[in-house]
Amino acid sequence: MVDTARGCVLLLDGTPDRRRGVLPNPTAHAIAGANPRRFLAADAVDVVQLPAVEGPQSALAYLQHAAAVPGPLLVWVTGRLMIPARRGGELHLALPGSTPATVRYTGLPWAWLLRTLQAHAGPVLVLADLEADPAALPHVESGAQTGELSQGVPLFGVVQPVPPVAAREAGPYTRALLEALQTGDRRAGAVLDASALHQRALLGAGLGAETLPLQWGVPGPVLANVAAGTRPHPRPRYAAAPAPAPVLPHPAPVQRPEPPAAPVAPAPAEEQAPSQDDLLPVILAAAHAGRHNEAAAMAAAGEQQALRRHGPDSPEAGLWVEVRADLARMAGDHARAAELWMAAAGARLGRSGPADEEALAAVKRAHYCWQHSGDGAVRLAPTLLALWERIPGGEGAAEHIRAYLQEAEESWPGVAR
Repeated sequence: MVDTARGCVLLLDGTPDRRRGVLPNPTAHAIAGANPRRFLAADAVDVVQLPAVEGPQSALAYLQHAAAVPGPLLVWVTGRLMIPARRGGELHLALPGSTPATVRYTGLPWAWLLRTLQAHAGPVLVLADLEADPAALPHVESGAQTGELSQGVPLFGVVQPVPPVAAREAGPYTRALLEALQTGDRRAGAVLDASALHQRALLGAGLGAETLPLQWGVPGPVLANVAAGTRPHPRPRYAAAPAPAPVLPHPAPVQRPEPPAAPVAPAPAEEQAPSQDDLLPVILAAAHAGRHNEAAAMAAAGEQQALRRHGPDSPEAGLWVEVRADLARMAGDHARAAELWMAAAGARLGRSGPADEEALAAVKRAHYCWQHSGDGAVRLAPTLLALWERIPGGEGAAEHIRAYLQEAEESWPGVAR
């Protein structure tokens, strides 16, 4: 029997270059901002957004961690496919710093991805919205026809040539797919048919002849049908999933008690203040509607309430810092999001020490936002470096930041000090 109590959504962004001034992958951001935990047919869902900063071995470790979760596994892959310029032939997913000359060492071999997912005990599905450079495109086309591109792993999506100008919005296939997932199918049961969903997205995207559709395998019960209304909605705890870039949770509606039949003495104003579970759905709705200032103001009010009730070093106040951090990310202010996630990580480390998994998750989220912080990256790097130096096994990430600071110092003397 498949264990559906806990599943995992892994967002794998294969963008080859995230240097300052380069736009983040808009397709990956659209997926992360769509609350992808709602799309998985599981009672509880971990959402892991791969930071992809430490090369293929780090990416592989995240894949293996996700594949170890026994329930449904949805892997959403975006970015670019390459083959090495020398000793070519093996397809790689580009990672930061990858070029055809370096991808053999800096990219994730596609075979590693497939082999890891083949070992997953539960149902698995790969959704892909990819581009392929000119040398890799013939290998992709051949692999799509023969099945080598999936090797038995259910795979649905599209691949297109690298566009002449980097896209500033999510790809049309991903937009159509997200719309279909968010709408669901009122005629279907609790689980969506991935094949039908894929065809619906292809039709809605209006893709050109240069786009190669991918469809291979028959996935099990992976995708939840939001229109069925039968999926359980457990009461989540904020930021429970160990994901570098989280999505705000969507708690179940709070059942309010009926008003008393007779008048009673009013409770103090502090007691009547909305709880976190009351506020979060309202804040989330405002953020998704683009009312970011309103959402931030409500979160700040929730934090002030927690500070008064529990104190500045309390876990309750810390959770609101994390909410504000994610709201800043959703609003596109990655520098502010990185600052807040670093503050949250420092607080968790101070309370629980470096063995706390949620402290590690907060540092990873801070690192993700730091990567997208543009001109603020140099200013934020020393604090982030200090956090990684406190984390067991964080040497690779710390070395990445040191290399960045050294490069910044060489390019702009005095700026990284």
